[in-house]
Amino acid sequence: MIRAVIFDLDGVLIDSEQVWDTAREQLTKELGGRWHAGAQRDMMGMSSLEWSRYMHEDLGIDLPPREISDEVVRRLQRLYRERLPLLPGAREAVERLTARWPLAVASSSNRPLIELVLGLAGIADRFRVTVSSEEVPRGKPAPDVYLEAARRLGVDAGDCAAIEDSEKGLLSARSAAMRVIAIPNREFPPGDEALAAADVVLDSLAQLTPDVVDPTG
Repeated sequence: MIRAVIFDLDGVLIDSEQVWDTAREQLTKELGGRWHAGAQRDMMGMSSLEWSRYMHEDLGIDLPPREISDEVVRRLQRLYRERLPLLPGAREAVERLTARWPLAVASSSNRPLIELVLGLAGIADRFRVTVSSEEVPRGKPAPDVYLEAARRLGVDAGDCAAIEDSEKGLLSARSAAMRVIAIPNREFPPGDEALAAADVVLDSLAQLTPDVVDPTG
């Protein structure tokens, strides 16, 4: 029986991967770094501590990782305030599920971005718990952020359902022994191995109903 539902944020509730891509690519080029086509996919799922270190070491940005992270966050905050890329059906899906279960967010985004997005979307009060992977030892595909969300909810991880879109996210939720519901990211689709880790694969948030989350009723 499912006792709680945990949402990823980027790619599940907001269409933000391109926003992240643009902000980090622009910063890399402005500071004389070495951007390449696979950089965004490499960083998907990483915690802020991990991707800022990657940008420093692999992309050649001559700033401390913390300063890199802070600057990317500032750019994203500005872009989100100009236009929040909320995915169609996000609010409705959250409302459907919060009527039945406590909800959490387990995201690779920095905490200020999680709070800004949920606030701008008008759904912050629907989530009992929010966890950023910068608050746990390892980012996705490690299970840490999902396990921490379950711990803060006071629910066994095996009694939670996770809603994910990305390869590393799906593997993270599966490693946490949760029921895994995939809504694949169309810009950065997960591979076959990651999709095989999902219990069910949906086309959109419109299909995310209580019966899908817990078919046992």
